[in-house]
Amino acid sequence: MSRNPTIKLYRHALSGHSHRVQLFLSLLGLPVELVDVDLRSGAHKQPQFLALNPFGQVPVLDDDGTIVADSNAILVYLARKYGGEAWLPTEPFGAAAVQRWLSVAAGPLAFGPAAARLVTVFAAKFDADEVIGRAHALLRVMDGELARRPFLAGDRATIADVACYAYVAHAPEGNVSLAEYEHVRAWLARIAALPGFVPMQASAVGLARG
Repeated sequence: MSRNPTIKLYRHALSGHSHRVQLFLSLLGLPVELVDVDLRSGAHKQPQFLALNPFGQVPVLDDDGTIVADSNAILVYLARKYGGEAWLPTEPFGAAAVQRWLSVAAGPLAFGPAAARLVTVFAAKFDADEVIGRAHALLRVMDGELARRPFLAGDRATIADVACYAYVAHAPEGNVSLAEYEHVRAWLARIAALPGFVPMQASAVGLARG
C-alpha cells in the first residue's frame, strides 16, 4: 500500500474537525505536513485559502495536488484510498452504518457538544444552556448504542468513530459532563488505545479548567 509523503493538512490545533483528519492520518500511518491556519486573524477567509476551500473552513487536505475539503469527506477519501475495507466497508449495511454516524457528526454532534465547546474556547454567541442540552440528548443516545457494541458502527473501529471522537472527548471543555455516560467513556478509552492514536490539544476551560 502506498504511503505518500506529500500530504498536507491545513488545520487549526483546537478544531475538532481538523483533529479527526489528523487522527485518521496517524491511525493509517501516513506521514503528513501540518499547516496551521490562523482562524483568529481570519486567514481562512483570505483568497489564498479560499482557493483551496471556497467555504473558508478547515480542514483541507492536499494529497500530492488532489485537494479535498470538509472533514468527513476527507475521511471517506482517505479510507477509500489508503484504508481498504477496514475503516469504511463497501458492504451495504456496513457502509450505511458508518454513514449514519457521519451524519450525526455533521448534525447533532456539531450542534451539541461541538457548539458548547465553541462557547468556551472561541467565545461563540450560542445559548449555552441550549447547546449543552443538545449535547446531553446526543450523549444519552450514544451511551445506549455503545452499551450494545464496542464501536459506533459495529465490532471494530471505523471512520464513524474517528468523526465523533474529538468533540465527545473534549465535551467537558464546553461544560458538558461525561460522568453519567459510562459506555461513552469506555468507548473513548478504546479509541485512545488504538495504535497510532494522537490526542487533540486540550483547553483549560469549562469543566476542564484546573
